[in-house]
Amino acid sequence: MGKAITKKNVMAAYLDRDLSWMYFNRRILQEATKIHIPLLERLSFLGIYSNNLDEFFRVRMATQSRIAECEDHRVQKEREHAKQLIKQINKLNNKYAKEYEEAIHEVTRQLRAERIYLLKDNELDEDQQAFVCDFFRQKLSGYVSPVWISAVKQLADETDENIYLAVKMQAEGKRRSEYALIELPVSTCGRFIRLPDKDGNNYLMYLDDVIRFCLPVIFSGLEFTHFEAYAFKFTKDAEMEIDNDLRNGMLQKISKGVKSRRKGDALRVIYDAAMPKDLHKRVMNMLNLDKLDTVLAGGRYHNHKDLMSFPDCGRRDLKYPAWPPLIRKELNTGESMLKLIQQGDRFIHVPYHSFDHYIRLLQEAAIHKEVKSIKTTLYRLAKDSKVVRALICAARNGKKVTVVIELLARFDEASNISWSKKMQDAGIHVIFGVENLKVHSKITHIGMKNGADIACISTGNFHEGNAKVYTDYMLMTAARGIVRDVNSVFTFIEKPYMPVTFKELLVSPNEMKKKFIRLIDAEIKNKLAGKPAYIRMKINHITDLTMVTKLYEASSNGVPIDIVLRGNCSLKTSIPGLSDTMHINGIIDRYLEHSRIFIFAAGGEEKCFIGSADWMPRNLDNRVEVVTPVYDPVIKADLARVIDYGLRDTLQGRIVDGTGENCSWTTSEETPFRSQEELYKYYKEKEENV
Repeated sequence: MGKAITKKNVMAAYLDRDLSWMYFNRRILQEATKIHIPLLERLSFLGIYSNNLDEFFRVRMATQSRIAECEDHRVQKEREHAKQLIKQINKLNNKYAKEYEEAIHEVTRQLRAERIYLLKDNELDEDQQAFVCDFFRQKLSGYVSPVWISAVKQLADETDENIYLAVKMQAEGKRRSEYALIELPVSTCGRFIRLPDKDGNNYLMYLDDVIRFCLPVIFSGLEFTHFEAYAFKFTKDAEMEIDNDLRNGMLQKISKGVKSRRKGDALRVIYDAAMPKDLHKRVMNMLNLDKLDTVLAGGRYHNHKDLMSFPDCGRRDLKYPAWPPLIRKELNTGESMLKLIQQGDRFIHVPYHSFDHYIRLLQEAAIHKEVKSIKTTLYRLAKDSKVVRALICAARNGKKVTVVIELLARFDEASNISWSKKMQDAGIHVIFGVENLKVHSKITHIGMKNGADIACISTGNFHEGNAKVYTDYMLMTAARGIVRDVNSVFTFIEKPYMPVTFKELLVSPNEMKKKFIRLIDAEIKNKLAGKPAYIRMKINHITDLTMVTKLYEASSNGVPIDIVLRGNCSLKTSIPGLSDTMHINGIIDRYLEHSRIFIFAAGGEEKCFIGSADWMPRNLDNRVEVVTPVYDPVIKADLARVIDYGLRDTLQGRIVDGTGENCSWTTSEETPFRSQEELYKYYKEKEENV
């Protein structure tokens, strides 16, 4: 028997998911401070950080606020935990906000050194003033609609996607001030306005400052002579998230127990610290805040998510160098893709490889006379989806096409509904998921008349846009057992009450967690027996308490555990005796790390898996997820390489140990190792040598 670990030990070593998320988002912020990263990319990381924080408060903090306010005595323990957690998060948020302001200031300074100037409303010369006035008259005036603050009782009905200017005005010789509210028309006019270049310099303005400059025009005829405008933004409660980590019973108790909070209430406010007290008081009165909500004094500008679309001013030298997606020559021979896959397993690793290979497979299946059916799952869809167009083509050619589409893919609901209608009109059988289970698996099944069916199992969405920025791995196989199981997943989705067994695949919510636990137990047993034992994985999130407990148990019994991670991690690697053999590298780089790869030593007969599931309660218990074994030795070697490169990454990797410090790795190598760059080089050289 191996070392036993107690529940008390594990709970002391378990890092709350939301604290872990704050540490993860800080790693993104830290990217914006790295000198070796191109300047405009650093701006983009600042935008990603801001956008992430908005969603976090809108969803996760909203959930914690509801728990903290619950009046049901049966959730008293959870209520106290939520209150403590909110305090910890607000403390971290205040700390990181200062780091963020410093990063913004430094990047703006370096933009000026590159002759890119962000001008304020009081920094314009005569020509620029004339340009801004003309721009306002032609493009802006119809979209700027001030509202007197005295007429606004509450901002609950306003959108939290935008920024607002609180305006204070006075007339000559009068002491009494008037106050107005202006919502910036960012969605219509953009956040950054380019002014004419001059003397080799690029000039831009925040939309905020364009409107500040034009306040006399906006309020013309009202005799005001003095204007002040200060930005603020708020984040609203998006209502308790559907796919969260809470038990259903807990959800019901909290929903019934919360009396005060409504969907739409503000729970975070950020405002310009220079805002005068009288104006600040009026703004706060419009927001229904309580003592647990976050109120943060910030800088002149907010909603920095818009930095993700900052104009590049033609300065490609300040962006990442181009890495064009590679064409896999073995999949581009002119032969039938279906035939190639039937001859042996194939793979693509996007965005290193072109996603067009998968599109080509669908397009061929849509017109191939031997194809009788296509089934696929769609979670997020591109606006002009080539995937959907190929499926519609297949339906028109008489193929039986089945599409499982997830209507509750957060923030993509409208797009998914629109495409669903178009597919139904084309004769495609559209299934809207499973009741109470979000379908998150990424699988395709192509049925052949001769029975030589094939399947694709991916770690990411079948989405052309995502495939340009997300690292995802796709297995294309004709292996009978796997293909049969993939088809059974669709049977389970269509008829969830019919018993279905899976011989090859790990499928949640069926038996995925149990099978992963058995794999970990086998590593512990092999380690104690002196056989080869290790666990190596690449994953986005690890927060499931059962899986965290099993990993601690494995580590306490000496099993080496190496993890390449992107986001949340509830493991702490600094617990003596509990996590001595753990090594976790958190990577943030130009591509968003998204693939899930699992490798177990299995006593010397290594087992490899890829799939859609992270180790979170929602993935293992509340979603339809699919993980597949990989048998092809060439693909297994490539998966091992992906993990190995990730573990070696000292340039973009950070130590994930549960402290939130996100320290860089120390290395004796003169040149730091960057996994994404080295992988691209490897794949490129490999294709050149084919």
